[in-house]
Amino acid sequence: MQHPLSHLSIRKSKLGATAAALALSSFVALPALANDKGDEIRFDLSRSAGIVKAACLPNARGTVSIEKAGPVEYMRVKVEGLPPNTDFDFFVIQQPNSPFGMSWYQGDIETNAKGIGHGTFIGRFNAETFIVAPGALPAPSVHNNAFPDAILNPPTGPIHTYHLGLWFNSPTDAGNAGCPTGVTPFNGEHNAGVQVLNTSSFPDLQGPLLQLKP
Repeated sequence: MQHPLSHLSIRKSKLGATAAALALSSFVALPALANDKGDEIRFDLSRSAGIVKAACLPNARGTVSIEKAGPVEYMRVKVEGLPPNTDFDFFVIQQPNSPFGMSWYQGDIETNAKGIGHGTFIGRFNAETFIVAPGALPAPSVHNNAFPDAILNPPTGPIHTYHLGLWFNSPTDAGNAGCPTGVTPFNGEHNAGVQVLNTSSFPDLQGPLLQLKP
């Protein structure tokens, strides 16, 4: 005769295995800390929703490492699988996909003849990264094109910006790569191409910069 507790034991075993699998899947979704002190994080960049939908640049990808350096952080970015000898624009953003929310222009990344690019940026790239506007003030009008400069900022409380995104600097370059040719404001002249890579593997409200504690 089967022991009356055998079914319970098997059930507990199955529940334990399921819990362990869920815990493992949750763990691999987050960036791994480089050391026990949490002084560095590393994570991947994924193809944007628009690029995936357009079925272009199937091998585009990137990796990011952020390392504490006293009162600032060093962010090192490597991208690959992109068109060769092409300019891209890199931003810290509120959310990974459109409409992106608050966005901060960090700098440019240019690929080499093999479609590989590198960028190093120094700033605040941790759980305290945010933008704030206590009041509305006049703003300089420098560019007047499809996305003209605002001449008055909207007041806002502190908004954390924990995600990253990479855009084509030119709609023409995007078209040459077989990608959509829409114009976006994500370069210095506000006439960039579409987004290529972002941090959408992380939840909208839990971007990777949140993982690095100050």
